[in-house]
This record gives sequence, structure tokens and C-alpha cells, in this order.
Amino acid sequence: MIRMRLNFLKLIAVVIMLLTLLNPVSLFAQGKGSLHGKVVANKNQAADNVSIGLMGTSFGTTTNNDGEFNFRAPAGSYTLIISYIGVQTVAIPVTVSAGQTTEVPLITVNASLSQLSEVNVIANRGNRFTRKTSVDVAKIPLSNLENAQSYSVITNEVLKEQNVFTVEDALRNASGIQKMWDATGRAGDGGGYFTLRGFVTQTRLRNGIAGLVTSGIDAVNIEKLEVIKGPSATLFGSTLTSFGGLVNRVTKKPYDSFGLEVGHSVGSYDLSRTTIDLNTPLGSNVALRLNSAYNYEGSFQNYGKSRNFAVAPSLAIKATDKLSFLLESEIFVGRNSAKPFFFFYDSPLALGASKVSDLNINYKNAYVNDDIKSFSRSTNYFATMNYKFSDKLRSQTIFSSSNSYSNGASPYFYLITDATAAALAPGTPNLPGEANYIFRNDQSTFHSKLSAIEIQENINGDFNIGTTRHRFVVGLDFQRQNSNQVYYGGSYGIAPINDPTYDYGSFNKILVDANVYNPAAAFPYIYKTNTYSAYASDVVNITDRLIASAGIRVDRFENKGNYSLTGTQTAKPFNQTAFSPKFGLIFQPIKDALSLFGNYQNGFQNLTPYTDATGQTVSPKIQNANQIEGGVKMALFNGRLNGTISYYRINLTNVLRTLPGSGAQPIQVQDGTQLSKGFEAEFVANPITSVNIIAGFAYNDSKFTKADADVQGLRPNTAGSPYTANFYASYRLPETALKGLGIGFGGNFASANKVINSVSQGSFELPAYTILNSNLFYDKAKYRFGLSVNNLANKEYYTGYTTINPQRLRQFILSASYKL
Repeated sequence: MIRMRLNFLKLIAVVIMLLTLLNPVSLFAQGKGSLHGKVVANKNQAADNVSIGLMGTSFGTTTNNDGEFNFRAPAGSYTLIISYIGVQTVAIPVTVSAGQTTEVPLITVNASLSQLSEVNVIANRGNRFTRKTSVDVAKIPLSNLENAQSYSVITNEVLKEQNVFTVEDALRNASGIQKMWDATGRAGDGGGYFTLRGFVTQTRLRNGIAGLVTSGIDAVNIEKLEVIKGPSATLFGSTLTSFGGLVNRVTKKPYDSFGLEVGHSVGSYDLSRTTIDLNTPLGSNVALRLNSAYNYEGSFQNYGKSRNFAVAPSLAIKATDKLSFLLESEIFVGRNSAKPFFFFYDSPLALGASKVSDLNINYKNAYVNDDIKSFSRSTNYFATMNYKFSDKLRSQTIFSSSNSYSNGASPYFYLITDATAAALAPGTPNLPGEANYIFRNDQSTFHSKLSAIEIQENINGDFNIGTTRHRFVVGLDFQRQNSNQVYYGGSYGIAPINDPTYDYGSFNKILVDANVYNPAAAFPYIYKTNTYSAYASDVVNITDRLIASAGIRVDRFENKGNYSLTGTQTAKPFNQTAFSPKFGLIFQPIKDALSLFGNYQNGFQNLTPYTDATGQTVSPKIQNANQIEGGVKMALFNGRLNGTISYYRINLTNVLRTLPGSGAQPIQVQDGTQLSKGFEAEFVANPITSVNIIAGFAYNDSKFTKADADVQGLRPNTAGSPYTANFYASYRLPETALKGLGIGFGGNFASANKVINSVSQGSFELPAYTILNSNLFYDKAKYRFGLSVNNLANKEYYTGYTTINPQRLRQFILSASYKL
């Protein structure tokens, strides 16, 4: 593994060196100057994310949220050009002077904002898989090269090209993040579980604020995904983030002209999916957009069905030139069979198993009838008010309401020894070997609910003090969570793990329904919490190449206590105050092309009370994670080679650990520590106009540095695979009669993953895997066809979060859409 890591680093160095040799002028040319200007559309609206370039060259950029652009080029006379489908080309003569910035007069194009999304630039650019600027990662509009934090972006173009329908599947295109569990659909669970930089995370943010979805998240309303890496509590708090990072969903927004796209997809396992994306203006200053999808799919196993519906309307209102509103909602409804989860009832040591091949799991057996279904619903509402005091000062006020609900059974299976099987069901035959049986269970939710509201105010400014530029955000945030989650369980006997004569479908709805909900045996999670926060962050351009940033958050957490179903208090209320700082530094040895960066990031968590050595219930200290990170970011060859290479080190303190020999009532002490460190590399390249490439590699080394003797010095069983890699390349035919025809190929690698790792339990690992995917597409202005094959080699592989979870086999998907 160490040799592989070194070879990978050598490969990166060779690639960069070769690219430099191939085009040294683009990287190190002297005599360059800059072009700065602004693009507006009809009604004088700023045209953001529009490509602009110099005709006949590879020099260009995209406009930021204010429609402004700034890029460097060699000195000389050029034609600055923008070309749109169905719109007259804009061409402006410009002169670039060495060492100077040329101000381009305001560019007004006879086009709506919707037409500007159909850009076909004559300048030789085409990196469709990048976004240069984010407004959410730093809560300040910053380009990636100006941001001292690592993050990955997955664009809507990638999702369309790959025929990807869910956020969970889309994340295969980001480096360092690995799926552990599919979404359970239970209220409060927050969708699929992933590991990032050695810690568990979920997709809990939408446009930078709370947007909880408990089922698998349909991607029908996704404009891009941002995987923000490292502890991020300074700007996002503790309830929505993990110490490894977070995933932010950026959604589609209304625009000012009519647009319609309807699509249908069919595929293996009875897949049938219908989508619609409708946008229409409602008067001169109001626009409505509706995205919706209905998805039905069977299973690669002998049982399993899922029906999911998503609808996301949004309404944009421009009240005045300074005041605008955005009203949004999203509803996700699902009725799904459970995916098989295998837990360890008896330890791997007792089972005599250290890997999956030591067990006798039937990969294609669901072990349960698909008439056992769980119902889930997530309804989220958002209201945003933007007010522009001036070109340099803006206000954003946000309200969000997230509500999740679930009801129904969720079967799972315990792996047991033959002795345990005989104890649970006397008379069970004692077969040769161990692990011949599974113990069937379910964890049902009974009308479980989790609701949350968030109110956030952000003031953004951009001003100069002398020659120093400041871009800042000052924010206030209030979050309330109201949990009324109720769980209850049932046991349904043992079954052989692999017997072709056994009726596994007998574990069915009739059997589960007979286990009537009993409040006395329920496990409630009933609580209320309030969090009051204030934060500030400032990005300072000390020079045009040296950028410093600093931020601080003050967070007041109020836990109102835990309660039983009858209203009896089971845990006392407590309050905590946390401080979360962050610092960053950027130096650009090559202006707007290469950044050296470093950061200090902080994360924190509020824990529940615990029992100490004196037998007293103690309010815990705040758990803290502190990260230091350094690396390089690039946008070389005028954006053709984008990437981030970084090393990070995260120290976690105030971890609870159990004292040895503490008996049935665990005695805990809060002095544990954990270390997670690693290396990440990610590249998004457009080496020639018709080729786009995404590639990533990540290595993570996590261990308990002060913990229970049972796990001291070991890798946590939630940290995932130490090595992961992702790759995707696509090729589109250049200007020919078949323009729009393309092909893509890629895959993911993950090394072996220890899902059980302790002295007493032993070590159990899921095998390493390499999954390959391919796709073929034909994309025109009015229609699109796509054919994809996921898991091309029909590989049997597993994910897990202390569990064994079989994953989907080969699937063919055929899609067609029509656009107006």
C-alpha cells in the first residue's frame, strides 16, 4: 500500500511536468496582463457562470455571481467573444497590456438568463465538470483558488452524462468520501451514511442551511453537490456537520423565460423513472420552477421494491432592484423494502470469521419478503430574502423548516454461532463449522417524527481599507430540533444462512404485523434542543497574491432534557457554550492559476450526559476536533487542469471511553483522543476540447490514541477503507454531423474495510473492490438519449458500518428526454 501511494505521487508529478513541457508558455509566460469586466443580460440582470474567452486561444474564464470576470492572457490584441445558442454572438476588440489590468466596458447581451445557460463558447474552453466559484462553502462568494479549505464539486452536467439519479450515487465522483450505509428511511436518520476523513457524515445541508432528508435523496433538483472537507463548525455549526466534513446540496433556481424538459428512464430490475423540469415566468418579475420525479425499482436480490416520489417547486420574486425573495419547498415520499443488513450478534472470533468469504451469505437472497415496507416522508420549506444595500453590502435572511416522518418495519439479521442458534431455538441441528444460521429481527418506527427550524441572517460585505480588500460575512443563526422518534423491535426466530429449500419469504408482513406496537417496550427519543449562534469570517487580500482568512463562532446549546412516552424526564436539561475558530492562508505564486494554501479548522459536538466513576450523572464537556491542513490548488492552462492536493491532520479530544470492569452500568471518563490524518488528490481536467476527466485518490490513517484497552491504537470501525480512488473520463465528438455524441467510462476503488476491529471482538474486513461504469449519450438542443451500465463487471461487493451490506449488481439504464 505504501508503494502504491508513492507511485501515485510520482504519477501526479510526472503528469504535471509533462503538461508543463507541452505548454510551458501557458504556465510560466511573462508579459501577461489581465482583463476585467462585467456581463449583464436582459433587464440588466447580472449573468453569472457564463463562459467568456479570447477568440482563437485557450484564454478565458467564467463570470462570478455578480456577472464579473477577470482572467490573465499574454499581451496583445484580441477579440473577446461570447456565443450562445440561438443568440447573436457578442464580439469585442480588446488589448491586453503586460503587467496591467484592462477594464472592458459593460457587456450587455440580448439574451435571457436561461439562454445564458446554453453557452457554446468559440474560445477553446470546455471544462464542463468544474465550477470556479461557490457562495456556500465560505458563506462568501469565493473562487476555489481564493478559499483555504478543500472541497469537491460535482456538477449537474456530470449527473446527466452518467445517468445518475440520486445524491448517494453522485458522490462516487468526489475524492475521499465512501458510502457505508444506504438510507434507512427512518425519521431523523438523514439519508445515506458516508465516511469522510475517517468520520461518519450525511447529507444534511441544502444551499448552506438545514435540509434533512431521511430517504435516499433524489437528484432531480440538484444543480451541484459540494463535498466540504474537514471540521466546519465555524460557519455551519455542530448539528449538521461531522468532524470529517459535510455534503451541501445546491439546488436549481427559477429563471426568467419558459423552459421544459421531460424525461423517462427504464432499466434492469424493473427500473421505471419519470421526471419533469418546468420553468415559467409569471409576469415580469416572478418566475416559477418545478422539478419532480417518480422512481420505481426492484432489486438485484430475490425480494425488494422501492417507490419514491420527489417534488420541488420554487418561486423567485424580484420586488425591486434591491429586494428579492426565493420561496422553495421539497417533498420526498417513499415506500420501500428494507435492504439486508447483517450485524454481528456473536463476535467474528466466536464465528471463526475474519472476512466475508468465511461466511456463507447468499448474495442474491434478501432473506425477507418484499411485502414488508416502511413509509417515509420528508417535507422541507425554505424562504430567502435578499436585500442589496449597495454594490458592496448585502443582506440575506433565511428561514427553513425540516420535517421527517417514518412508520413501519426495517428488518435486519444477526450473524450467530450454532450454539447461539440452539439456545434461541432448541433442537436446531448442529451443522459442521460455524455461522450456519441468522437471527431475524426488525427495528420498527412507530409514527416517528423529527422537526427542525432554522433562522439565519447573513450580512456580506466587500470593501477596501487602503489597498487591502476585505470580503466578510457576519451571521446570526437559530436552530431548534423537536424529536418525537419512537422505535420498537421484534425477533422472528432463526433461519439457515444458505439453504435452497428454506422459505425465506416466510419472514413477511403477516409475521411482522403480529408484533403489535407496545408503548411499554418502545425506545423513545423525545427531546428538544435550541442552538443560538453568532459567527463572523473575513477574507483579506493583503496583496493580489496573498490572502488571509479568519473566522469565529460562538454557539449556545440548550438541551431541554429527554423524556419518556408518558412525559417522565429521563435525562436532565443542560446548557453549553462553544467557541469555534478557523484560520486560512493562500499564496498564489501564479496569479489565478496556482495557490498554496494552509488552514486551521475546528469542529465540535455536544454529547449527552454520562455516568462517571462516582456513579453521578455528569454533563459532558464539548467534544473538539482540530484540523491543520496544507496543500496546493491549481487552475492551470487557463482552467484546463483544475485540482487540489492536500495533507490533513485532525485531532479529536474529549472522547468518552469506558473504564475496564465497570459492569452492567458502564462507568465512563471523558479523556479519550483520536487521530485522523491523510492525503488527498483530486483533478478535473479538459486536456483537449472534447475530453473531460475527473480523477481522485485519498489515503486516511485513523486510530484511537487514548481509548478503551479493547480498541487502543486500532483503526475505528467507522473510518472506512484506508485507500479510495475515483476516475471518470468522457469524450464528445467534435464539430461533425454527430455533434453531441459521446462516451464515458470510469470507476471506483476501495481497499479492504475493517467493519469490526477490537481485541475482544476480533477483526472482520470487507474485501477491496473495483467497480467500473460506462455510458453512451447523444445530447442535442431539443432532446437527449443516454445508455449507462453501472457495475459493468457484475462485481459482488459490500459496504458496511459495523455491518455487511451487499451492493447492487450490474444494471443497464436507458434514458430519453425532450426539451423546449
